[in-house]
Amino acid sequence: MNACELTTYITAIANTLSCKLSADELEILSAVLLQLGETLDTIITHKRICNNTTAL
Repeated sequence: MNACELTTYITAIANTLSCKLSADELEILSAVLLQLGETLDTIITHKRICNNTTAL
């Protein structure tokens, strides 16, 4: 899958959800997904840094 396909799928999912969920539900889902992304980024960064450290 290339970047254009990925963004097309993400847009389609967002449009579908926006038609099915209320504004409050969308707001909560957005906050949850944002936190999920940030937490995954923290985990990836921690693993990268901890795996690259060497004993002094």
